[in-house]
Amino acid sequence: MGLLHLTGRRLAHYLAQPRRHQSRPPTGDPALLARTLQRGDVLLVEGNSRFATAIKFLTQSTWSHAALYIGEEPLHPGGTQQPMLIDVDVERGVQRIPLVAYSCQHTRICRPQGLSAEVVEQLVDFMRSRLGYSYDLKNVFDLARYLVQPPVPAHMRRRMIALGSGEPTKAICSTLLAQAFESIRYPILPEIEAVQAYAGGREQRQEILHIRNYSLYTPRDFDVSPFFDIIKPRVRAGFDYRALRWSKDAGP
Repeated sequence: MGLLHLTGRRLAHYLAQPRRHQSRPPTGDPALLARTLQRGDVLLVEGNSRFATAIKFLTQSTWSHAALYIGEEPLHPGGTQQPMLIDVDVERGVQRIPLVAYSCQHTRICRPQGLSAEVVEQLVDFMRSRLGYSYDLKNVFDLARYLVQPPVPAHMRRRMIALGSGEPTKAICSTLLAQAFESIRYPILPEIEAVQAYAGGREQRQEILHIRNYSLYTPRDFDVSPFFDIIKPRVRAGFDYRALRWSKDAGP
C-alpha cells in the first residue's frame, strides 16, 4: 500500500504539470469576475495541465475543474479579505484557495437558483467540513491510463472518470460538489422519469427526479445543467457591442 501511495503521489505531481503551448489569456477581466461571483456559485476552470487534458478529452468538454465560491475571507488568520474558493487539488486535496489562483485561466460561473442565504451556508459548510481530505488517487491511476492507451470509446468515458475508490476521506472536485448539492437536495443532472397520473379526472404528465450517483458527475455537468444559470461577467456589467473598438478602426 505504501508503494502504491508513493507511486500515486508521483503520478499526481506529473499530471499536475502544465502542458507546453497550452496556455491562453483568460476571456474576461479577473477583477470583474471577482465582482460578479456570489457565494454558492460553482466556478468552472478550463485548466492546462496534463491532468486537465485527460479530463477534457474524457468528458468532451472545455472544463476540467470545478470549485465552489465561498465569498471573501482571509487566506490566513489576520490576513486581508479576498475572494476565496473551496477547491480539490490533485496534489493537495481539499483546500481553500484565493480566486486569484485562476486569474490566468478561462472560467465560467454556474449559479444555482432560489437558494436562501441559510441554504447557501449549509452548502458551504458541507464543503468546509471536507477541508483536508486527500484527492482520490485511484482516480489518478484511471486518468493516467488515458495517456498510454488508445482513445477511449465515447460510451466508456464517463465511467472511466468515476472509478475512484469511494473512500469517505478522499475526494474528486466534481463529485465532492455533487455530494454538496445533494446534501441540500438541489438537482444538477438528475435522471428524469416521466409518469402519467390522473387528477380531477384528467390525465397529467409528471416528472419524477432520480438522483444520479455523485461519482458520475463531471465539471461539464454544471455547465449543461438546466438548473444552473450561466453568468457572463462582461454581459452582466452592461455590455454594448457598439462601444467596442476594433483594430481596423484604430488610428495610425
